[in-house]
Amino acid sequence: MTESVPEVVAAHLPADAGAAHAGAASAGAAATAEPSVATTPEGAALAPTADHPGQADNAARATRDRGNRGRRGGKDRAGRKPDGAPAAAQVPAPQRVHPALEQLAGLYPHLFGAVFRPLKRGIFQDLLAAHPDAFEREALKVALGIHTRSTRYLQTVAAGEQRHDLQGQPVEAMAPEHVHHALLEVYRRRKNQKGRPTEDLLPKLRNRMIAAFEASGLTREAYTELVVGRDDAANAILEEAFAEWAARNAKAEALLRAFEASGSTLEQFADMYGMDPRSTGQQLERARKLAAAKVAPQADGGAAD
Repeated sequence: MTESVPEVVAAHLPADAGAAHAGAASAGAAATAEPSVATTPEGAALAPTADHPGQADNAARATRDRGNRGRRGGKDRAGRKPDGAPAAAQVPAPQRVHPALEQLAGLYPHLFGAVFRPLKRGIFQDLLAAHPDAFEREALKVALGIHTRSTRYLQTVAAGEQRHDLQGQPVEAMAPEHVHHALLEVYRRRKNQKGRPTEDLLPKLRNRMIAAFEASGLTREAYTELVVGRDDAANAILEEAFAEWAARNAKAEALLRAFEASGSTLEQFADMYGMDPRSTGQQLERARKLAAAKVAPQADGGAAD
């Protein structure tokens, strides 16, 4: 039976949150991530990496152990030798990139290199078929798990980019639920990032949720059914985004009515209300699209009759 695992997006949610895209990437970089429940595109076991707190904790313990060994070797708590000379500074060893990830970055820099691209489902089998002797199966699973759990990879999913094959060609659209859960996961990681300046990230998250919803082309009901999980806090943020979306629509529709009644040009109308013509034009276009979307179902119903 072919070995394969559903591709989903990692989120700080229970199992229904879907699968994640988070981990280290090219031979030179590894992104920082928070713990999350996820599977990889091919069900890779998730090895500790710089993207996983397990590796960060191990590194921290190793650093403390080195310090303790140093003190046992004759250094005091100030890091000085008995003769008062300062001890050499302890420099943590750089995180090692998984060897299979280094191979992938060399073979497919357009997917695993400086720029990440979302991977098509079934990429694990494609890689084994293309390089039957280059990768050990389990090592490749682990490497893909690391890669698809990286914050950098998650960001490409959250942006709604299409999935790509080994040739770097877009082959399928990203599922709306994967985009949604990636947005939540990136938000959670940024919010919990140590040393980050205090910043309200929720408005940005709501804006991106609205954009993702509109890009899906789904109704509110259909979209909600796809993305809502068991995390009440995440569901509440989505409801806030929908409320903001509805308020924007109402404002745009009122603006269109006022514009049509004014008999003015766009520039005259914007100047009349002290508005920017460009943003005014965008709101008017939004209102026209909303009106067309409301008319379309009615026309289809009439044709069916």
